[in-house]
Amino acid sequence: MIRLAARLGVIGPALFGVIVTVLTALKYDFLLSLGWHPLKAPTFDWPSGLALGAHGWIMTATFVFSGLMMTIFASGLRLSLHHSKVTFYSSLALSLAGLALAGLAFTTDPTTLADSTPATWHGRLHDLSFVMLGLTLLPAMILFGFAFRADERWEGLSLYTWITVALALPAFWLKGAAFYVFMLAVLVWSEVVAIRLHSTTAN
Repeated sequence: MIRLAARLGVIGPALFGVIVTVLTALKYDFLLSLGWHPLKAPTFDWPSGLALGAHGWIMTATFVFSGLMMTIFASGLRLSLHHSKVTFYSSLALSLAGLALAGLAFTTDPTTLADSTPATWHGRLHDLSFVMLGLTLLPAMILFGFAFRADERWEGLSLYTWITVALALPAFWLKGAAFYVFMLAVLVWSEVVAIRLHSTTAN
């Protein structure tokens, strides 16, 4: 189970990053039509808007699979780290973050239509999932910092985890071009932790 979790932990962030990048390039003009701009309005229906229009199903599937892989990854971390309340709650929070990420598969409502068209049920669920992702992912990382610190095999990642949170937290709420920093920091952290988890299975 730990080996599977480690492999999915490595694949998930890389897959998400690649697909978001490729789809953004392919749907660049479409995103501009939604009001998105890479520098002036980077979070305007992005990356959620990638699930709209042509090839949107690819982003929808990516949300689902990435979220499920994150949830399994969280289970692997729980099994690998020393058993404690901190380990339990950090892995629980990361599992919930994975479910919230999968919940982004509910199609978003284009922001440009918000004033003229009533919100749809799937748009509301998408927004709720985004809020839940923000309320669970970063707290999970903070708690994992303490869990790593209590385990000699992982303690080297404790400070790195907290530094990542310190960079990602402001970027998440600023909603400007700094949002790219948030995404990159979290994806890199996930990869680093997954690689460490994989290394523990080889010992």
